[in-house]
Amino acid sequence: MAETEDTFPALHTESFRQIDRESLLSPEPGQHRPRILLLHGSLRERSYSRLLNEEAARILRALGCETRVYDPKGLPLADGEEASHPKVAELREAVIWSEGMVWCSPERHGAMSGVMKTQIDWIPLALGGVRPTQGKTLAVMQVSGGSQSFNAVNQLRILGRWMRLITIPNQSSVPKAFTEFEEDGRMMASPLYDRVVDVMEELVKFTLLTRDRADYLVDRYSERKESPEQLSKRVNQKSI
Repeated sequence: MAETEDTFPALHTESFRQIDRESLLSPEPGQHRPRILLLHGSLRERSYSRLLNEEAARILRALGCETRVYDPKGLPLADGEEASHPKVAELREAVIWSEGMVWCSPERHGAMSGVMKTQIDWIPLALGGVRPTQGKTLAVMQVSGGSQSFNAVNQLRILGRWMRLITIPNQSSVPKAFTEFEEDGRMMASPLYDRVVDVMEELVKFTLLTRDRADYLVDRYSERKESPEQLSKRVNQKSI
C-alpha cells in the first residue's frame, strides 16, 4: 500500500525546523563550576528551611558547585514595591546568575510558606530579552514540624513547571525538622540526610547535562512564530 504524503495546512513552515542533533547531543561542555542558587521560605532566626539549604549548599560545594543562599529578609510582597527595590534586584540578579536552583520551604497550613511564594512571585518569566528561569534546573525540598508530608514540594513542582524549570525527579521532605539538627545548625546523620545528598547529587548531574544545551532545549516552534513584541506582551501581562 502506497504511503500518503502528509500535509500541514496549519503549519507555519518558516518556523518549523528539524531536530538539530548536533546542538542537542554534542554541545561544547562548559568548564566552569555549576552555579546554584538556594531559596528558603522562612524568616525565623532558627529557620529549618534555611538550615537545610545551608546543608545542601555544603554538599553542592563538595560536588564542585558555586552556591549562593538568598536571604529573603526585607523582600517586599510581590508588587508592593517597584522592581528596582534592592532586595528584588538582588534576587533577580542571583536568578540570572544561576544555572540551577534549590527551593526549600516549610510546610505551613498544608502549603508552602508565603515567604517562599513571594520570592517566586518576584521572579519574572521574562526580563527584557532574558528568561531568568527557562531551561535551568530545580530541586525542591521541604521541612515540616510534624509528620512527613509532601504538600509543599508538590506545590513547588507545579511552580517549577510554570517557570519552565527542569525540575529533577528526586526531592527531600524532612518531618519533625526540629529533631534533625544539632544546636549548631548542622543536620544529623540519618536516612533523611542521605536523601538530601541524593537530591543534590542528582541536581548537579542534571545541571551538567542540560546547561550547555538549555537554549536549544527551550527553543520552541510557537515562540519562533511570535515577534519579540508579541512575546513580551504575552508573558508580561500587568493588568492581571
